[in-house]
Amino acid sequence: MTTNPLQQTIEALAKEKGIGPEVIISAIEDAVLTASRKYYKTNENLRTRFNTETGQVELYAVKQIVNEVTNPATEIALAEAQQLYGEEAEVDMEIEFPKPTEVLGRIAAQTAKQVIFQKVREAERETIFAEYNERIGDVVNGSVKRFENGDIIIEVGRIETVLPRKEQSRAESYSPGDRVRAVIRAVNRGAKGPQIMLSRTDAALLIKLFEQEVPEIYDGTVVIKGAVREAGDRAKVAVYSRERDVDPVGACVGMKGTRVQSIIRELRGEKIDIVEWSEDPVTFVTNALSPAKVQHVAIVDDHERVMEVVVEDKQLSLAIGKKGQNVRLAAKLAGWRIDIKSEEEKRREVEAQLVLEAPLEAQPEVVPLALPGIHDEVVAQVQDAGYATAQAILEGGLEGLTAHGLDEETAQAVLEAAQAVRAEEVAAEAAAIELAEAAEAGQTGTAEGDQGEAVAPQEGEPAEGQGESNREAEPEPEG
Repeated sequence: MTTNPLQQTIEALAKEKGIGPEVIISAIEDAVLTASRKYYKTNENLRTRFNTETGQVELYAVKQIVNEVTNPATEIALAEAQQLYGEEAEVDMEIEFPKPTEVLGRIAAQTAKQVIFQKVREAERETIFAEYNERIGDVVNGSVKRFENGDIIIEVGRIETVLPRKEQSRAESYSPGDRVRAVIRAVNRGAKGPQIMLSRTDAALLIKLFEQEVPEIYDGTVVIKGAVREAGDRAKVAVYSRERDVDPVGACVGMKGTRVQSIIRELRGEKIDIVEWSEDPVTFVTNALSPAKVQHVAIVDDHERVMEVVVEDKQLSLAIGKKGQNVRLAAKLAGWRIDIKSEEEKRREVEAQLVLEAPLEAQPEVVPLALPGIHDEVVAQVQDAGYATAQAILEGGLEGLTAHGLDEETAQAVLEAAQAVRAEEVAAEAAAIELAEAAEAGQTGTAEGDQGEAVAPQEGEPAEGQGESNREAEPEPEG
């Protein structure tokens, strides 16, 4: 059976737009129905049907069989229906009455054309949205078409996609016609059709590139447990092997680094750290801080997921990384907050902690303040105000005492008591100085007398120990 020209046109259009032929046929039926209603301007229940054999759209007025007609435009009496179609006609059945379509005219044809184009366009957009919405996270290849306010329009197949500025790596630049590989980040419905957003910074791009370059990842032998990036600078990938005899890191690196180097070239020189994943968080964090070597790891707070890491002094800058990049990526990959310290910092911290935890008896004893003639409660009030000695009270003066709640009369009495105490202290200090000077003078005389009793030396030779005795015991000159 030969295909009619309209049928051929429908199939060609469906192939071009990437939609099913039934969508276009439905659009044609709707278009003819819309045009027929405009032409006939009746209340009839119109229906259209595409005839695949003739290639024509047939128009019908549909009437329902009823016992008693209330609306002649949409209903027909049972008796009349039985006269037309015999005893088979029953109540509630529908009868189609053919109506001509040749009379619709040019205006109706234009209306039909517009409806067809609109339906086909909507169907095409819906098909594109459904197709790419299922491919979120997939990598696509395209070519740079143009630039719009920092965004890059990339042609992928027969559609245009957008690579926004925020999804572009700062290490990359493009020119029209350049080939680009990017991951589908999102698909949004828009007034002008679906908008497909691409990304060159998403960690999903890194994962897909490893799947394409490493057969062990593609077949599931090696699993990527996580990946984090700071696009254009550094990335970390955690991998795990399901087979004991397969080294996950070695599989990803490849012979002489060929596999990972291919990915690094695709990402324009972005450094990639491949680390082995572990169920043990301490081991995993130790691996994640690669290339730095870790001395000690301790979990500070399991609930808040806080971990302390100690490294050698010379490894501290490597562990932290440029602007904190290495430890930041490691923390993001492991899911723990990491506090990095050098061995020297940890040692000082431990020493300070030991000082704070020293027993109370080791602390210097506080000498209570004594003020003769002053009530104990007033003395306690003066001490609480910060005056620990009589000298401190005298330096604070009357204003200082009254400022801390003492009335002027009591404050004056406290000052007089402090003056008396201070006078006793000065006298005691003077007596101690005199006693010390007297004792020192007695020691000097004894040394000289002992020296005089020593055996006389030979002429021209000093007595044994004479020089030493003078250096240790020689008194300071007075005045």
